[in-house]
Amino acid sequence: MSQFERLRVMFGAAPRKPVLVTPEAQQVHSLKRMTKADFEALKQHARDHQLVTHKWRNRRWAVLLLVNLLFTFSFWLDIQMLEGALTASRLVGFHLIDLNSALQVMLAHKHIIVNLFIGTATVFVIWALLGGRSFCSWVCPYHLLAEWFEWLHLKLAAGKLVSDHEFHRGVRSVFWVVFAALAVLTGYTVFETISPTGILSRALIYGPSLALGWVLLLLVFEVVYSRRAWCRYVCPIGLTYGMAGAISPLRVDYRLEKCFHEGDCRKVCLVPHVLDVVIKGRAAALTTPIGPDCTRCGLCVDVCPSGALVFDVKGLQKLL
Repeated sequence: MSQFERLRVMFGAAPRKPVLVTPEAQQVHSLKRMTKADFEALKQHARDHQLVTHKWRNRRWAVLLLVNLLFTFSFWLDIQMLEGALTASRLVGFHLIDLNSALQVMLAHKHIIVNLFIGTATVFVIWALLGGRSFCSWVCPYHLLAEWFEWLHLKLAAGKLVSDHEFHRGVRSVFWVVFAALAVLTGYTVFETISPTGILSRALIYGPSLALGWVLLLLVFEVVYSRRAWCRYVCPIGLTYGMAGAISPLRVDYRLEKCFHEGDCRKVCLVPHVLDVVIKGRAAALTTPIGPDCTRCGLCVDVCPSGALVFDVKGLQKLL
């Protein structure tokens, strides 16, 4: 899958089967042509010998809680190490600005402040290196709450008490344009008013407010009607960071020759469309990097029974 194709999928297009498949990948695909019984036996063997682990999930939760609590305790203890909130802050005096917030401010005020530029450039470099939507799964407090409430949704869905209603993923790109246009037309950062990321960050630091009612309403909607609706279909933050992280050397790699196509990774993935490549016959090469809409959460890496999905740094193997 080309970089252009991965970007196209991030903006809401449906993944397509590859037109060109390398000879090496074709050979692996042909070797996997076996009876259904044999194929199921291979998948079960992989699952039976899997070491159950939540290594990456636990690391991610620990980092997310640490980052957000650092804001909180810096304010409460007045140590002035990390001032502000996730939308805009200073780390020991050095400005850090959330990319989407900076974009909204620039569009609303129609000029660039020096400190705003410095803070934005710094954050851009950080997330361009870390890649994908890693901000979402490793830092965003709403993402963590949505992940926990998703467990409740799945329990209720298993009991047929609720069902998931999907929307076209392209609607997120539409919302990105709408919020940008509102900033230009109104001179006000409309999205920041309703962003659960900013609301939760400020609530953790400065105390709760009535705005938490909006966050609760979103979570209830996701539990009873549409699974992870805000992150998948509305929030422009993920799209902004996905564009910034598209050039990152850090990514999740899919290795075709190790895959049994059992589908466990797609079941746990927070954005399952990025793992379309793991479907049998969809990989165009032996190794394929997962696209920029990937949140780098590591859930697929934890659950993969055969090690077909791994974190990797582009070009690192050549240096070793």
